[in-house]
Amino acid sequence: MIKNYLASAVMLLAMAACGSSSASSTAEGSQDSTATSNENKTMTTNYNSADTSNVTVEVETTLGSFTVLLYGDTPRHRDNFVKLVKEGYYNGTLFHRVINEFMVQAGDPDSKNAAPGQQLGAGGPGYTVDAEFVFPKHFHKRGALAAARQGDQVNPTKASSGSQFYIVTGKKVSDAEMASMEQSMEQSALHSRFNQLAMAHMDEVRKMQQEGDNAGLQKLQEQLIAEAQAYVAEHPVKMTDEMKEAYKTVGGTPFLDNNYTVFGEVIKGMETVDKIEKVETDRSDRPKEDVRIISMKIVD
Repeated sequence: MIKNYLASAVMLLAMAACGSSSASSTAEGSQDSTATSNENKTMTTNYNSADTSNVTVEVETTLGSFTVLLYGDTPRHRDNFVKLVKEGYYNGTLFHRVINEFMVQAGDPDSKNAAPGQQLGAGGPGYTVDAEFVFPKHFHKRGALAAARQGDQVNPTKASSGSQFYIVTGKKVSDAEMASMEQSMEQSALHSRFNQLAMAHMDEVRKMQQEGDNAGLQKLQEQLIAEAQAYVAEHPVKMTDEMKEAYKTVGGTPFLDNNYTVFGEVIKGMETVDKIEKVETDRSDRPKEDVRIISMKIVD
């Protein structure tokens, strides 16, 4: 089963490398529900890796205010978010995607003057931010602040959107559900590592495809499968006792763990996020009545 999946992954990655611009957009039939598109400049923003201090940001919305703590151990995301806040980038943007018992998403600059019913979620500053997984320390518990991104087929390194973010609302998870999700996380880690390795060999893959070298493709596939399995064996993905307790008692979205960068959390005003989560939405999960970010400011 895994070999069949990985064989398909090689083909998909080859198609992506040849210029396909399609990206997974929303949760339609999958769990990659926080995706965004059209940010294909792979670059990192300036950041201070030596600075490990946390930063606090107050967010004022049309439904109330809340405060987020940006983690010092995800400095790329922290410094990029701070830069955008200082520029007033988020002022006037909408929470354009809201799903009950899941998350609320914002940060699309195209939403500032969006017409009613307009499709949103593809906008951004034109760059991505390198992934910063600090797992299992940071995970998708209720109140977690994380970065949206494009789907794995065009984004095997899981680089984050330059501006779009989401806040987890989630729901409580049973022991049985967590056991199943933990297995899925291990499979996801294996697939992700294989995709990264395959992308690194894309020139070789394309050359063998053009030459009809099926034996060479098979040999490379088996090599990459072995390398991916060895890597995952050395870097196991397991839920800690702290995570399990949080998901059982507070809730969250564990199936997103180790796939999207968690770079902060709500420390005050979660009731405002809950209000946003409960608004009525259309078929695209956009609130029928705009929920707008009025302003953001650094408070510490």
